[in-house]
This record gives sequence, structure tokens and C-alpha cells, in this order.
Amino acid sequence: MRRRVSKIGLLVLLVVSIGGYNQWKYGDMLYLFRPALKVETLVCYSDMDGDGLDDKTDIVEGARLEVKNHTTYRSEYYQGGYPPEDEGVCTDVIWRAFKHAGYLLKDDMDQDIAMNTHDYPRINQPDPNIDFRRVKNQHQFFKKYMDKLTTQLIPYDKENLKEWQGGDIIILSRPDHIAVISNKRRKDGVPYVIHNAYDYPREEDKLLSWQERGKIIGHFRFKYKTVS
Repeated sequence: MRRRVSKIGLLVLLVVSIGGYNQWKYGDMLYLFRPALKVETLVCYSDMDGDGLDDKTDIVEGARLEVKNHTTYRSEYYQGGYPPEDEGVCTDVIWRAFKHAGYLLKDDMDQDIAMNTHDYPRINQPDPNIDFRRVKNQHQFFKKYMDKLTTQLIPYDKENLKEWQGGDIIILSRPDHIAVISNKRRKDGVPYVIHNAYDYPREEDKLLSWQERGKIIGHFRFKYKTVS
């Protein structure tokens, strides 16, 4: 009888421990016991570089290349604007991802900043060597030219999670950080992010914790053609 009670106690302890871990890791005590949620992927028809891979997927793969490249986090001023291929910060993940899809974000931003400097209140004199690599400037450019999407994230909510697609861009508070939404998702439908905030770029599960701390201030999508 005592042995049976002991086994039940251990089982209860195990269940409570798993539930506690689920709550800490995923914000859901029953996370590991729930079925995986299938979230609709929006189909993108745009293929700027003509490589047979749609722009949305190309942007994700371009960001993922930064992880594979093991790019060293280094914030410097570079003549000509572009850092060496093995160096970069969070904003470099963004323009490199867009370049992988066939878009030259630097050229577009430089032109807009030169023509509409007043739209960028932190710029007195345009500097093509650095302007396109500042989070605040990328944020302002995306607010002008990208689709603005929800900053609310709801696990297990298919309609809400459909609004969070691979290739989207998010901006974090002040703004001081920027990341690409991955096409990889947790089983509750919450996508991973690809960003560079450490020694090297990473693809990781950060989105929900950022939202819960009120850090997400912008969510944008490039205006390519999609269909649900």
C-alpha cells in the first residue's frame, strides 16, 4: 500500500513538474499534451529575382542564411555602407534577407531619405554610409511603404496566427531591435523569429515573450501579391 501511494505521489509530482515547465517555457501548462495547430500559410505570387522561390520564402531563407553564416555581431561605421559579409547587426539581417529576394533596401531607403528627409526626424544630414542600417530609419521606412499588421499574438487562434507569416518584419520597443518572422512555428502556432542580438544571429522562440512584455511596436509585411 505504501509503495502504491509512493508511485502515485511520484506520478503527481511528474505531472506537476511537466505542467510547471510548460507554463514557464510556453505560457501553457498543457502545451506538450495538446495537438499541433495547423496555421494557414498565405501564398505569395511575387518572385522578384526569378529564382522560382516566392519573395516571402526568399526573405525567410535570406535571413536564415545569416544564421548559417554565423555572422559576427559587430556594430561599426563602414565606408560605402555595407559591412563585410561576416559582420553585422540586427538591421543587416533585414537588408540581406531582402537582397536574397532581389530587393535592394539600401537603395530604396537612401533615395527616400534624400527626397523626404523631413520624414526621418532623427536625420539632419543624410548619410548613405549608415542611415539604412539604423533601426529607427528602417522602422520609419516600413511604416511608409509596407502593410501594417497586428501586434497582438494569440496562441492556438488560427485567425490571429494567420496574420503572422514568414517573411514579416517586427520592430521592438523604442525602437531598438528588428527581426524577421520565421516560417517555423511552435505546435501552438506561434512562429519563431530570426534576428541578431547576441554574438551571432539565431532562429529562436522569442515572439510570445516579446509580446507579453509589450516590446512589439511594429509588425509589417512587404507589399507583394498574396492569396489566402
